[in-house]
Parts: sequence; structure tokens; C-alpha cells
Amino acid sequence: MIPLAELEAVLAGPRLTRRESDMPVLLSAMEAQPDWLQTHNTKHFTQAVAQRSGLRIAAPVEFFRILSDLLQ
Repeated sequence: MIPLAELEAVLAGPRLTRRESDMPVLLSAMEAQPDWLQTHNTKHFTQAVAQRSGLRIAAPVEFFRILSDLLQ
């Protein structure tokens, strides 16, 4: 478990997504540097957000499709 980013970090950090309420999760993920960020919220965590944040973001079903393709 990764703690959410502090309010000060959210306010001082770059605006990587349109929704301020998504920023604590995004900043925490960026700090943790995961291999993937899996979310059902691909409406807000778009590929543009992925590019700006440097994260690989995908819905779980998409992640498992990619993983399956890599294993074939």
C-alpha cells in the first residue's frame, strides 16, 4: 500500500489531469514508480495522462490482454 500524496504536494505539483481529486493517486503512483497503474477510471486516467506522468496506465482487462500477448 502506498499512502496518498499530501495536500501540499498536490497543490504544488504539476497539473497532469483535469480532475484535482485524481491528483493524490497520480502523484503517489509517480513516486512509487510501479510497472503499471491499473484503474477502471480510464476516462480520467487517459493515455495523455500516462504520457505526462511517465506511467503505464491501463484498465485491468487491457493489462491482462497485453500480458497474455507477451506470453504467446
